[in-house]
Amino acid sequence: MKQIDQVANGAKFIADTPHRESHDKCLWAARIRRDKVAQQIPEWEEMRLLASEIKKHTLSHLDYYLDEFEKNAIANGIHVHWAKDAQEHNELIYEIFKSHNVKTVTKGKSMLMDECEMREYMTERGIDIFEADLGERIQQLSNERASHIVMPAIHKLRGDVSRLFADHMNSDPDNDDPHYLNSVMRADMRKNYIKADAGMSGANFAIAETGGIVVCTNEGNADISANVPPLYVVSVGIEKLIPRASDVPLFVRLLSRSALGFHVTQYTSHYHGPREGQEMHIVIVDNGRSERLATPEYWEVLKCIRCSACLNTCPVYRRSGGLSYDATYMGPIGIVLEPSYDLHLYAQLPYSCTHCGSCGNVCPVQVPLPSLIFRWRNILVDKKEDLLVHRFQMDAAAIALKNEFRLSWAEKFALSALKNTPSRILNSKLNDWAVNHTNPVPPEETFREFYKKQEKQNKSKLDQ
Repeated sequence: MKQIDQVANGAKFIADTPHRESHDKCLWAARIRRDKVAQQIPEWEEMRLLASEIKKHTLSHLDYYLDEFEKNAIANGIHVHWAKDAQEHNELIYEIFKSHNVKTVTKGKSMLMDECEMREYMTERGIDIFEADLGERIQQLSNERASHIVMPAIHKLRGDVSRLFADHMNSDPDNDDPHYLNSVMRADMRKNYIKADAGMSGANFAIAETGGIVVCTNEGNADISANVPPLYVVSVGIEKLIPRASDVPLFVRLLSRSALGFHVTQYTSHYHGPREGQEMHIVIVDNGRSERLATPEYWEVLKCIRCSACLNTCPVYRRSGGLSYDATYMGPIGIVLEPSYDLHLYAQLPYSCTHCGSCGNVCPVQVPLPSLIFRWRNILVDKKEDLLVHRFQMDAAAIALKNEFRLSWAEKFALSALKNTPSRILNSKLNDWAVNHTNPVPPEETFREFYKKQEKQNKSKLDQ
């Protein structure tokens, strides 16, 4: 299978100036809000450290906390299932739906379900899944992946949405007022909420002590899916466990501020059992997480709480868009996660990074994203999954950097090439740099030559 070329995919988005500028502006605004609200909390860094330590403790004792969660959830009247991978997750949920004669489902946002391609699986078997989250619904109607973990359709302009809704919901294509577009979405989803046979959601946190889950949203759609239908199904990754109910406030304070720069998420809902007359199921999913947990230099990636702060600050992601990664997870966390699913397919993602380190600086649970990106680059080189041109470049660099003489020769050769290569070649498509940049005027001499000349002149002055 051909590797995902994030650079080529991103070039299309970069060339679309209105969309690129809007995308960059909106995400950077979220990053600035995050900084402002974080600075208002003197103990912000202590909170990050504490959250990191809680997650590391939980992951180090995950077997214990999973058993505790299952026991307490069952005691609360919840049916608990275990899925080792995406296929088993989808098959389990389909069997639940089939036994309840489910035909229509409303679904809150869930990256895990996207990871398992659950919606596509159910659609192939005659079950209609309606995304209740506004951004996810936009992406569903567009037949596209989510482009952001928290704001799935942030790459679109209002005009894109108005035309999309007009095509699918017979709304006014010329009215791009956000209030109007939201009303169109609400009116359309009400019909589906009323007839839904089941509701679904993911979970932000699963509390071992109580056997309950916490779902954070800004629209309230997950609450409708969880409460209105007679059947409620939740998918939870094993890494979402936290030990105690008293840990929730810490993570909620970090999550909302890191994700959107808001003091609080609009809806923070706790589900500790089915409502009267309802049946509730929780599917606990592995899907490669145990393998990550067993990898000493990689396991801390499981601390991630999917806040997307790393996306909002990443200069590559902000300008190239989330769809360019062609993966469930995008941006820095996608670079670190996706190669663990398919090393060959996502081998180029770890190179979509400037190494600015900003992702690690803003992560609320201190996932060491920069070092994990380096880790994948090392693995790709060892496995020979890196691009052939990268290998040639690195081999050439290794030869040039071996000693001072070779480096000096390489500098002179490069300068001579810049001076003497015809401009029609330097400024052609053969030079990737020239596509979006103006080539610099080459200096008369290398820095090494300049420095030696200055050193000689200074010595001569001293001798005089």
